[in-house]
Amino acid sequence: MNDGDVFFGVLVKSYKPAKTSGLHGDLHIHAVEGQGIDTSLHVQCSKKLSTYPEGTVFRLKKVTVLSREGKGQFLTSHFGWPFDVVPMPAEAD
Repeated sequence: MNDGDVFFGVLVKSYKPAKTSGLHGDLHIHAVEGQGIDTSLHVQCSKKLSTYPEGTVFRLKKVTVLSREGKGQFLTSHFGWPFDVVPMPAEAD
């Protein structure tokens, strides 16, 4: 199987990385735990997701895994592909 052959949906979350060396922007996206996906993988997707507050959860409907020579794997979802904001339950007082 080649990179980019399999597409799937995934839940992701915005976060502020502790170290930003080599990264662009303040907010970044990673997979939500519990989906069998390495949460340390970078996620390349629409910049629209970075306009939401830190901690927002999204459902990317079409994602694939790609590899960059010398930089390892990452998840990618074309900037034009659909995503949903996942509503989170309100915290109890």
